[in-house]
Amino acid sequence: MKYFYKTLVLLLLTSLSTVAQKSITLDEIWTGAFRTQGMDELNALTTKNQYTVLNYNANTRSMQIDLFDYATLGKISTLIDTKDFPVLRGIDSYSFNAKEDKILIANNSEQIFRHSFTADYFIYDLSLKTLTKIGENKIQEPTFSPDGFKVAYAFQNNLFVYDVQSKAHTQITTDGKKNAIINGITDWVYEEEFAFVRAFDWNKSSDKLGFIRFDESEVPEFSMDVYAGGLYPSQAVFKYPKAGEKNATVSLHLFDLKTSKTQKVDLSNYNDFYIARLQWTNDANVLSAQVLNRHQNNLDLLFIDGANASKKVVLNETDKAYVDVTDNLTFLKDNSFIWTSEKDGYNHIYHYTKEGKLKKQVTNGNWEVTAYYGYDEKSKKIFYQSVENGSINRDVYSIGIDGKGKKRLTSLTGTNNATFSPNFEYFINSYSSASKAPIYTLNTSKKGEVVKEIVSNTALENKLSQYDLPSKEFTVIKTEKGIELNTWVIKPKNFDVDKKYPVLMYQYSGPGSQEVANKWNSYNDYWFMMLAQQGYVVVCVDGRGTGFKGATFKKCTYKELGKYEVEDQIDAAKVLGTYSYVDKDRVGIFGWSFGGFMASNCLFQGADVFKTAIAVAPVTSWRYYDSVYTERYMQTPQENASGYDNNSPINHVNKLKGNFLLVHGTADDNVHVQNSMEMIEALIQANKQFDWAIYPDKNHGIYGGKTRLQLYTKMTNFLLEKL
Repeated sequence: MKYFYKTLVLLLLTSLSTVAQKSITLDEIWTGAFRTQGMDELNALTTKNQYTVLNYNANTRSMQIDLFDYATLGKISTLIDTKDFPVLRGIDSYSFNAKEDKILIANNSEQIFRHSFTADYFIYDLSLKTLTKIGENKIQEPTFSPDGFKVAYAFQNNLFVYDVQSKAHTQITTDGKKNAIINGITDWVYEEEFAFVRAFDWNKSSDKLGFIRFDESEVPEFSMDVYAGGLYPSQAVFKYPKAGEKNATVSLHLFDLKTSKTQKVDLSNYNDFYIARLQWTNDANVLSAQVLNRHQNNLDLLFIDGANASKKVVLNETDKAYVDVTDNLTFLKDNSFIWTSEKDGYNHIYHYTKEGKLKKQVTNGNWEVTAYYGYDEKSKKIFYQSVENGSINRDVYSIGIDGKGKKRLTSLTGTNNATFSPNFEYFINSYSSASKAPIYTLNTSKKGEVVKEIVSNTALENKLSQYDLPSKEFTVIKTEKGIELNTWVIKPKNFDVDKKYPVLMYQYSGPGSQEVANKWNSYNDYWFMMLAQQGYVVVCVDGRGTGFKGATFKKCTYKELGKYEVEDQIDAAKVLGTYSYVDKDRVGIFGWSFGGFMASNCLFQGADVFKTAIAVAPVTSWRYYDSVYTERYMQTPQENASGYDNNSPINHVNKLKGNFLLVHGTADDNVHVQNSMEMIEALIQANKQFDWAIYPDKNHGIYGGKTRLQLYTKMTNFLLEKL
């Protein structure tokens, strides 16, 4: 009997050990086996202390917009269920009018570029329970007027207004033409680099529209072959201003719905400029616009009089490198405004009068404000997110608009992000860390106390416990130059300090970016853990130029993209090579986009440090990239030729000694496949052997169907063979 129990215990231990050592597979990663639960399309209402969430019912195969109470978290009702409206085949996104008695619903969306898309749009009347489609065509960026009676939208590069009651469409502009004139919608480079698509806005009294017009007639065209299985390829042709080339000519216009007349704002005192943002103030006759010079080191906040289109500069910001555009401009009831800026060396919150006179720098310190949530008129408090608790962490805070009474409202170290109730009594906090899957809780805004848990990912954590995954350790690497760099390390679970391990370094390194952050796993993280299960140490280092450590650290790469960033990765690899458990002859590096630019440069310029590199969708010369992004950090090629050429990997191919895998998609509208084709030719003429893979009709993300699985299988096999 004793022998029986000993045998049973051994069998159980063996069984548990087998379960604990379950290995991650690429198939699991890319079929969503480790997907987290969340709150899709979480939308805080403004007229009631309520919020909505978009849900899916697997039994009925329908989608619902459900309404919840902030105070109790109880479900109040289902506002709309697609099963009741056969014409509505799903809900892609939705928004409310100001009174929140109507919902604008997008369906059947068709992607254009990264942010832009067309879709069928419907208006759902909550009181009448009626669903009305806005016209017969797919349109762009429909937006309710503040009074809810009209919807402005774009169609085929022109602006229209739809009357909700009469269902009549009024055309505002008539000169829109593909690859020539765009009204109210941004061009490719604005969308990609200024990150907005809707270039029009309603005033508060719903009788005026401000909009930007883009004349891209003289912008050079870029074309991409599209194969799509046809007998003959077709071509996608679009305007793409590369560094130093002609940009679209932009102009600012005001349309008066009462008179049906359009006025042009006189911006003739600016030359070769950008209108990076436009937004009506709380004064129905005053439109604001953020105007940048081409170098992006001078920004004017303009107030434009809607009656006569006259303008005045209310605020000016300059920088020896570049000024970042703010999305946090908020007008208060007295038309004073909140503004965020890094003019003191760190990104902070400022309060200005409506005339542009500084009232108070609300936050200050050697840390960055990373999100502005809003201002509560009743308590006179501002709510925001910052990295005061360490640059890899995010916490939610409140502070008086007078800069007093700052309070940390989140207690768990990691990444916290808030969605506040309209009366600022509560917020829904989404929290995660490198070791804790996302959890959503209801918190009080006064002290940050947790009232109730809403969503957790305990089931995912239990599932992952079967894999006995390695942890992500955070540390700081100090290079020989004395520079301290945030770092994370993933070691094999059965790590043996007496063994020598190959190292794969991962980075992105783009200006203001961050990869070393205390938050839950990305898809790449699971791949890195899979590699750790196969005996690799994976390391990520955020070098100079990355964000959230102040302007000096971020902007030191100005005019020299790829110089200090590459130095830091090479120097960090050298430090790693001194660790007893690192095989310094087996260090590789992997990156995508800017990270691909970096991986290439590191392998070529650090040929005695790196054995292997994988570069996906890399920029190989900044001469090939767009004007807005590149010139912000580099000025133009005409002004800074050496900065462009000295740090471009395409000019260092002759130094290649190790193993190189180059990957690109042919339909990459962002970093054109031209970058890799020119690199390939340079490598060929340098008589260098390398591996490469081209993905037909795939964009910058290289995905769709089995694409990611095939790509990551290729990259895994390459590392197993070459590192």
